Formats: sequence, C-alpha cells, structure tokens
Amino acid sequence: MPPPVPDFHPELVAAARLSPRVVARSWTLPALNLFSPLAYLFDPSEAHTLGPFSVYVYRPAKAAAEPGPALLWIHGGGLVMGDARQDSSLIQRFVDALGIPVCSVQYRLAGAHPFPAPLQDCKAALDWLGAQDEVNPGMIAVLGVSGGGCLAAALSELCREEGGLQPCLQVLVYPMLDDRSSNAPHPNASAYRFWDQDSNRLGWDTYLRELDRNTLPPCAVPARADSLKGLPPTWIGVGTLDLFHAEVLAYAERLDQEGVSTQLHCIEGAFHAFDRVAPTAAVTQAFYESQIQAIGNQLRAQGWQG
Repeated sequence: MPPPVPDFHPELVAAARLSPRVVARSWTLPALNLFSPLAYLFDPSEAHTLGPFSVYVYRPAKAAAEPGPALLWIHGGGLVMGDARQDSSLIQRFVDALGIPVCSVQYRLAGAHPFPAPLQDCKAALDWLGAQDEVNPGMIAVLGVSGGGCLAAALSELCREEGGLQPCLQVLVYPMLDDRSSNAPHPNASAYRFWDQDSNRLGWDTYLRELDRNTLPPCAVPARADSLKGLPPTWIGVGTLDLFHAEVLAYAERLDQEGVSTQLHCIEGAFHAFDRVAPTAAVTQAFYESQIQAIGNQLRAQGWQG
C-alpha cells in the first residue's frame, strides 16, 4: 500500500507539490555554500565585520530620537548552510512594521566551525548590538529560524547562565531544538519538505561533531537543558507536518510548566519553511503578523512608545 497523501493546509497544497523533499545532503552543501552569497551582492544592509564573522544591519527610514529597541535575527540552514542576507525582504518587513533596526548574524557554519563557534558568534553579535548608541540593551529581542532557532534558544540559555545582557523576548520559528528527534518515529515523514531526518542528523552531527551525546556541554542542544526557568518570554511557531513539530510542542510545554510566558503558534497542515515558498498565502501572512505582534507587545510592555 502506498503511504497516504499528506493532509496539507489548503493554502499550501500547491507549494508542497513544488517544494523539494530534501535540500541538505553532504554532497549538496559545498555548492550551496559556495554560490549562495552571490545572490545577495546587492543587499541594501549595512555590513560590519566583527572578528571571524559579520553582521548585516537593516535600519528603519526614520531613526529614533533616543536609544530604543532592536531585533537580532539568526538565519536558518540547519546550522550547516545559509546566509545572513537570505531573509532580507522579510527582515525589511519587520523593520518597516516595527520601526526598529534589525541585525542579522553571519555566524560561522558548523561544517568548518562546530559548536560552540556559531553560538559564540551569536553571543558576540548580541553584545555588539547592545553596545550601539541607538539601541537600548534592555530592549533587544532575538529571532531564530529553523537552525537559527536552535542558536536563538541556546543563546537565551547562555545569557541566562552567564548573566549580563539578556534578550527581552525570543521568537523561535520552527526551531531545531533536539538532536534526538533524528532517531524518533515520524509518522508524517512523507509530508516533510526541505528538511527530513537524514538532513537533521547531518546538521546535528556536523554541529556537535565528536562531542559525547551523553555528556553534552550546557547550551549545545536547547531541549537537553536541565531547566528552562528564567528564560525570556517566548513566541514559538511550527506546522503540524514539520519534522520539528513534536520537539517544538515538548519545548513549549516545558517553558510553560517552568514559568516562562509562552505563546505557541501551531499551524495545521504546514510543512517546514512553508512561509518561504508560499509568502503571500493568508496562513503565512498571519504567521508573520503573529511574530511582529509578539515583538511589539513585549517591547511596549517594557515601556517602548513605538
């Protein structure tokens, strides 16, 4: 018997048919990472080199009169691919909607720089952003997409452990949170797009490299944290046909149980990265607006007048 046809969201059926089942394999990564920067040669952002990595800053048309909020953006790519400028049009939407600067991190990828290098880059970018004259360091939200969601969640955990500058909110967009999901049963595997169990295993194995999975250092895998208490308020979203669905729900439940204000946005019939291939669908627009609203609400709760 052939596997049943996945029950995709009605607005995403066409996009699902046109989307690849997988992208990340060991033999595809070199080409993807070699040529992807060429697509962003004319990106309008402001680039800054910070030692071994870079950041790209997108600014609102009207500068704030006094130090105000900012957003740190951590791109997706399963920790092994991607570019800080790949979300530029979406980042600009957030800039325009919120009227705040967004800083996207070109962190070092795990292929050449496994844990903790990508996380250290994100931490350094957060500290750099907090030190800018136009930024109030107490009003920085962090947004991570997919593999960037892993780094955003790990960054919040790291900041909690080390003290100092703390994100005021974490927005985790179908985040990659648990290396153990690669070996778990997945009844919806036929629905997966872009990122499957083999891709996930490749991403985690590359990132964690030779680390002993039984004695991982803190912040290596967000879902393995002993406690989530004290993390910032969290918006977390995922589709029901995403490889990460179960681990996202488990993480959101832990956050809620451990006293972290948590907003879960779960979309029936949505697959991984659905929003990138169906950007005009109503379900995608609602997905983006929910994130923007969560950021704005949190900033206003802290006294921002924007």
